[in-house]
Amino acid sequence: MFGYVTICEPELKVKDLKKYRGYYCGLCRVLKEKYGFMGQLTLTYDMTFAVILLSSLYESSTEMEMHRCKVHPLRKQIMLRNEITSYAAAMNVLLAYYHMDDDWQDERKVSSLMTKSMLQGRARRIIADYPRQSRAVADALRELAVCEKEESTDIDRTAGCFGRLMEELFVYREDIWESNLRRMGFFLGKFIYIMDAYEDLPEDMEKGRYNPLKKLYAEPDYEERMQQILCMMIAESTAEFERLPCLVDVDILRNILYDGVWNRYNKIQMKKSEEQKK
Repeated sequence: MFGYVTICEPELKVKDLKKYRGYYCGLCRVLKEKYGFMGQLTLTYDMTFAVILLSSLYESSTEMEMHRCKVHPLRKQIMLRNEITSYAAAMNVLLAYYHMDDDWQDERKVSSLMTKSMLQGRARRIIADYPRQSRAVADALRELAVCEKEESTDIDRTAGCFGRLMEELFVYREDIWESNLRRMGFFLGKFIYIMDAYEDLPEDMEKGRYNPLKKLYAEPDYEERMQQILCMMIAESTAEFERLPCLVDVDILRNILYDGVWNRYNKIQMKKSEEQKK
């Protein structure tokens, strides 16, 4: 369900692209140092966005380091990190842990149980350090599981579960920006969930799996409705973003919010267009 909140590379300046990769690599480095190889496997573009957003909002002092890694063994890579990078790394692991637990409870996937077991010790420390976020993630995934069992087609309800999860992760500090960050995270979370359901729908229908969009798919204006819904979600999120006093890396943030989040949607439309031509 993650991986939608990323950059639109062709529209990004070279210097900003290097900086974005620096934040991404910095998050990867912190995951390795604090949570080992399993921690690295939880790395997401979505939490990289959270690092850049919160670092810009709180004007965090960011350090630049140069390191080699397994992906880039020959040349040292720029890595940017600060205290928010550590927070995002913890949230990455927390999300992965609860996701694996959810998969094990629902589908009895042995691979999920193994991954959960390997993350358990680290996750327990994170749960103790971040009880508010931990409760929100657990509650949201529990409610989503209920929606799936009920075969709910209430898009607002199902997407709202993931929205509440994301809004809690965006609240790094409970301060004057909390309300804006909550609304921004909530609608961005709903966008992510709906986009994921939209992308997965053909395969879910073929394999008889749950998808909240099945009822809407039967409507003749399905594609137009989906575009409208997705636009409304991201519009609400970006409206809250523009109310935040973010100045540092604002071009990267706007690139992601106004262009990058549509990468997968555009690919889906291109694929559909090609299939129609054939």
